[in-house]
Amino acid sequence: MKLKDQVCIITGGGSGIGRDAALKMAHEGAKVVIIGRTESKLDAVKAEVDAAGGTAVSWTLDVSDYEAVQQMANDVLDNFGKIDVLVNNAGHSSHNRRLLNTTPEETRSVIDSNLIGTFFCTQAVVPAMLKAKSGTIINISSLAAVTPGPFSGFAYGAAKAGVINFTEFLNNDLRNSGIRASVIIPGEVATPILDKRPIPPDGDARTIMVGVAETSEAILLIATLPQRSNIPELVIRPTMHRDMAGEVVELDDR
Repeated sequence: MKLKDQVCIITGGGSGIGRDAALKMAHEGAKVVIIGRTESKLDAVKAEVDAAGGTAVSWTLDVSDYEAVQQMANDVLDNFGKIDVLVNNAGHSSHNRRLLNTTPEETRSVIDSNLIGTFFCTQAVVPAMLKAKSGTIINISSLAAVTPGPFSGFAYGAAKAGVINFTEFLNNDLRNSGIRASVIIPGEVATPILDKRPIPPDGDARTIMVGVAETSEAILLIATLPQRSNIPELVIRPTMHRDMAGEVVELDDR
């Protein structure tokens, strides 16, 4: 087991990439800590891990709540004595995505979940990693960060660009500390978040997108590398490029 007895915190662990990463990491022997805002989803994932013989605990919180995140990290350290891996996966986009129809509330929510939460969770775990002289931080960004457009929305693309920048900052700020930071930059991933788009992609479109499984495999790859090695940035693009022309026309009509 490549992650035997390692303590791995996964935000956004109740569904999609976070859920699949939790199951894979637990299968490799990790003690997974799944974080999310919906208790019922976390309970379901914990039950899956338990049923497979793994170890999982969950915390229901908003990653942009600094005090709650600090308390979670302290509780994890009290229970397990260490934190080996942090996967900053939590995030969402807004229903409205154009410059003039996205509300202030949507903008703040997107920035909070994708970027501020990544900051706060990282700040919470790094002291323990510095003490251990070892740790892995895996941030999940998006190709929306480098190819922004109306499908992802301006707030989401900007937040995910910030995640890429923050990852590079971490590798500079924590240089030679034993802590490594990686950012995974997937293209469209077929997760439930697509259902919240103004124009959700149909089933055929989703079959050629990047899958949840290969994204979580990338997380596992980075987490299981020998600590002496790091993949600072990993891009996952779909092999097939789908035709979005119809969606562009429909979106422009809104």
